[in-house]
Amino acid sequence: MRFPLTSRTATLLATGVLAASAFAAPAVASSVPLPPHNPYAGPDGTATMHADTGSSDATTLSGPGPGTLKSHLAELASACPTVLVGYDGRPVALCTTILGQTPTVHLLDPASGDSIAELALAKGSSVLGGVYAYLDDKDRLVLVDGDHDLVRIGHHQAADGSWRLQVDGSLSLAGAIADDDSVIGVSPDWQGRVWFATANGVVGTADDRTGVVRTLSLPAGETVANSISTAPVGTAVTSTHATYLLTADADGTPRIRWRRAYDRGPGRKPGQLSWGSGSTPTFFGPADGTDYLTIVDNAAPTVNLLVYRAATGEPVCQVPVLKAGGSGSENSPIGAGDSVYVASTYGYPYPTQPSDATVPATADFVGGLSRVDVRPDGSGCALRWDNRVRSAAVPRLSLGDGLIHTVLREPAIPGTTATSILDPYYYAEIDPGTGSVVRRKLLGVGAVYDTLQMVGGIAPGRVTYQGTVTGIVRVSN
Repeated sequence: MRFPLTSRTATLLATGVLAASAFAAPAVASSVPLPPHNPYAGPDGTATMHADTGSSDATTLSGPGPGTLKSHLAELASACPTVLVGYDGRPVALCTTILGQTPTVHLLDPASGDSIAELALAKGSSVLGGVYAYLDDKDRLVLVDGDHDLVRIGHHQAADGSWRLQVDGSLSLAGAIADDDSVIGVSPDWQGRVWFATANGVVGTADDRTGVVRTLSLPAGETVANSISTAPVGTAVTSTHATYLLTADADGTPRIRWRRAYDRGPGRKPGQLSWGSGSTPTFFGPADGTDYLTIVDNAAPTVNLLVYRAATGEPVCQVPVLKAGGSGSENSPIGAGDSVYVASTYGYPYPTQPSDATVPATADFVGGLSRVDVRPDGSGCALRWDNRVRSAAVPRLSLGDGLIHTVLREPAIPGTTATSILDPYYYAEIDPGTGSVVRRKLLGVGAVYDTLQMVGGIAPGRVTYQGTVTGIVRVSN
């Protein structure tokens, strides 16, 4: 599938910012379909960690324009994996404090990225104290806290102009979730119910309008370590053993529509946080944006991109990826049109990791990024390019400017694959047609700028937000 050059690409090429050799293949068309808008979620592109409830990690919003880039780190003494923006244009971040590991919601000033209000939540046992949340259609942050309460957190302005965050609604899930379990992912369906999945493999629906909660347990031994995705066809969940598509009965009871096991490899790889796929399952496709569902498995020595037909689970292809660099991924793929992009996290040095050993015990962070295209007739897939780009964040594809946006972690000693606390971090833009880095800007040097393979988001006004282990970086012109 070939795409015309976007106006952004043409502008950068004309101004000499990009090398002409970077455009041997066209980039991406703005007309590529993304998953349909979920009426119970906030704006497409900024309502969820992965852009939309289908987890495409793609958006029609454009990143920073041509010219000089500037960046600002809002220091929050917290790791901030989730930055979302509602219909009102105000960014809301879910962070976890360095001291105490307390989940904390921040309302950010859209002009600077600095926090203007915060609200601490009950601490749970999930990674970083809680990561996955979404904005609903009323710009409220929806998540399950450490007390197993499904909460909707709104932001409100006082008469004096100040802002506050507060819990606008709450529903207890305590009767459906064991005390030693924790909710990993949440996402709304097209009936307004909130789907959730727990670390111990419980999948459920919660309707906080009626108070009805219904659950289903996945097979014994299967756990969930990544978020979930919703589309009109159903809810996708990837456990440490298999990928599922589920639907719900009229009363909300979850039912398994199909299940596909995958190669989970011999153990947890360096740079991954669980033994199994590191993917939030991604809906994508050329017809309506949800034709296919994709994940990356954990096969050794080389992982595979697996693509299924979303409605039936019929396999479309299995393609080895990340062959040039480290073959393992903790990140959700990007899916848009016929194309999927996968970033390597193999060997990434997380400061806190699960207690179980990795296989192998250690590995350098080599990097890696792959693009796979599904054939137009859906008969299979082909690896289009594969490189060793050292992405240190979950990349985001912009259909508006035709570029992939991410952060690069470069070695302190050029030419090596080692990592250190002195590594520099660069905001970067990548041509989807070739995988070449076409622009980058230094954000900073050292551990305070570590983006920890967290998601970067593109906001209205050609602004990007990227969480770090200490706060949030805002990049703009």
